[in-house]
Amino acid sequence: MTAIHASAESNPYVQMTQRLDQATGLLELDPGMAAILAEPAHELSVSIPVQMDNGTVRVFTGYRVQHSIARGPAKGGIRYAPDVSLDEVRALAAWMTWKCAVVNVPFGGGKGGIICDPRRMSSGEIERLTRRYTANLLDIIGPERDVPAPDMNTNEQVMAWFMDTYSAHVRATQTAIVTGKPVGLGGSLGRREATGLGVAISAREALRHIGMPNSGCRVVVQGCGNVGGLGAQFIQEMGHKIIAISDIYGAIHNENGLDMPSVLAHLDENRTLEGFPGADRIDGKELLELDCDLLVPAATENQITSENANQIKAKVIVEGANGPTTAAADKVLEDKGVFIVPDILANAGGVTVSYFEWVQDRMGYFWEKKDVFERMERIMVEAFQSVVESAERHKTSPRIGAYCVGVDRVAYCLKIRGLYA
Repeated sequence: MTAIHASAESNPYVQMTQRLDQATGLLELDPGMAAILAEPAHELSVSIPVQMDNGTVRVFTGYRVQHSIARGPAKGGIRYAPDVSLDEVRALAAWMTWKCAVVNVPFGGGKGGIICDPRRMSSGEIERLTRRYTANLLDIIGPERDVPAPDMNTNEQVMAWFMDTYSAHVRATQTAIVTGKPVGLGGSLGRREATGLGVAISAREALRHIGMPNSGCRVVVQGCGNVGGLGAQFIQEMGHKIIAISDIYGAIHNENGLDMPSVLAHLDENRTLEGFPGADRIDGKELLELDCDLLVPAATENQITSENANQIKAKVIVEGANGPTTAAADKVLEDKGVFIVPDILANAGGVTVSYFEWVQDRMGYFWEKKDVFERMERIMVEAFQSVVESAERHKTSPRIGAYCVGVDRVAYCLKIRGLYA
């Protein structure tokens, strides 16, 4: 692989547009419509000066991208990480557009990020960073305009600071400005578990669709946060065996199965999987290539590439992360007969319950957790069927089938609304 090809394969925005081009071709969309869908509607880059605990001032760079607002307010998380880039945020915003359309919730796609390392910052520094970032976004956000949520290295507390800062500026408590908040501040029951549960439901539907057993499958999970860790626990509760799981420091493996409640308790106490009893330590590369029935990449982008796709032994991949598989790897896996539940379907349980949270905030009435989960499961199962039917109709992969569903729904709204000149 040349350096140019390697660069393109690692660029998430390039990966998104390659899949988009396939979908617009299959849908035979007008070239002008395809051009609109390929470009973000709005992009904002901001400088964020923060006084650090030692008295010095650091200036951070933050982004907010609204890919589409054709179907409703932009919706998408905010991540804090050293490797955040504008192209990454652009890709994540576009994936949110397609994801919201696939599960048919009335949102467009947005995403935000700040280049920082929150592991090296105090709580006070993260609060000041969050509040200044929020203030810098005031012209483009709002319950009817753009509704952020947590993402990598952000959480309920960050969303509470974001909501409070926005509310202070508009002189009214606006709980619907963000989702993923603490329940006591208008958050929804079930939101923390939603993405992981959606991954488990997607895994169940995929195994059923291709005729694999509904229990007893060997499962490998990359990542052990709310998506990977909770997803693994739900999958185990369905009767499957979690044989390996990883965190940012490495992975643990036991061919006889890991007890996920014990794994998560160990992680909560020690902040790492290292030292978990009764399991072998392996590295992340080895984890992805383990012999298993089901693989759940739930960490970050570009984990399965043209370099390791041939070594993947899983029969089913359910993408808990956004963009974990590159377009080049897709072709290799498709030729091997691997069934992939794409990210814009598999991890859509989170945005589905975020939509429920936004609805509950706006009407001031909150649902029981069982109602949240039942409504989410119905939406996820219906979306899975829509994607499978689309893939069969267009004679393509489930990923491009999902893109076709999402792109078609967004294009319909753009066509009906028309161009304003």
